[in-house]
Amino acid sequence: MAKTEHYYTKFEQGKFYHIYNRSIDRQPLFKSDANYRFFLKKFDLYLSNVLDVYAYCLLGNHFHLLIRVKESLKANDPISEFSVHDIVSKQFRIFFQSYALAFNIQHKRIGTLFQTPFKRAEINDEFYLSGLIYYIHANPQKHKLIADFRDWKWSSYNRILLDTDTKLKKQEVLDWFGGKAGYLKFHSDIQDSIMFDEL
Repeated sequence: MAKTEHYYTKFEQGKFYHIYNRSIDRQPLFKSDANYRFFLKKFDLYLSNVLDVYAYCLLGNHFHLLIRVKESLKANDPISEFSVHDIVSKQFRIFFQSYALAFNIQHKRIGTLFQTPFKRAEINDEFYLSGLIYYIHANPQKHKLIADFRDWKWSSYNRILLDTDTKLKKQEVLDWFGGKAGYLKFHSDIQDSIMFDEL
């Protein structure tokens, strides 16, 4: 269950946040690989100009993201009379609406798709940040969607290891763990912890 403050946390420049949300009725947000791809495509379209992504995991009826609001957001945004929080929140709102509209049309569904407001927790502790990356990646195994989270197709775990250029902040994540070997070892060694029960 989300902590109350996770509904009201304000976005600020340069800060890390754990973003998570689920469907309004706990029904699937994704019914096909095409849905997962469309979600990522729309996320990139509406949010890559205001934040950077460090880790993500898309699951059946919810998702988790580790993001950082861009330092340059307010200075470079044409609607700078609004606060950073307003700008980021608006882009998330447009993103959710865009995905929900397409999903509803495809699956002959009406009404709201995502819970509102979406949850966000500011992350300002280095130890917690490392654990959160594991937690996000391990979520499919935690929810018994797959036997080994490393095999889940719709998380950043394996994408971070690829050498291809993407907007995902792969090198920063790897550097955080001291390189690929440290990243792999951390994920192999750590076990599910009670510290995540209230996320």
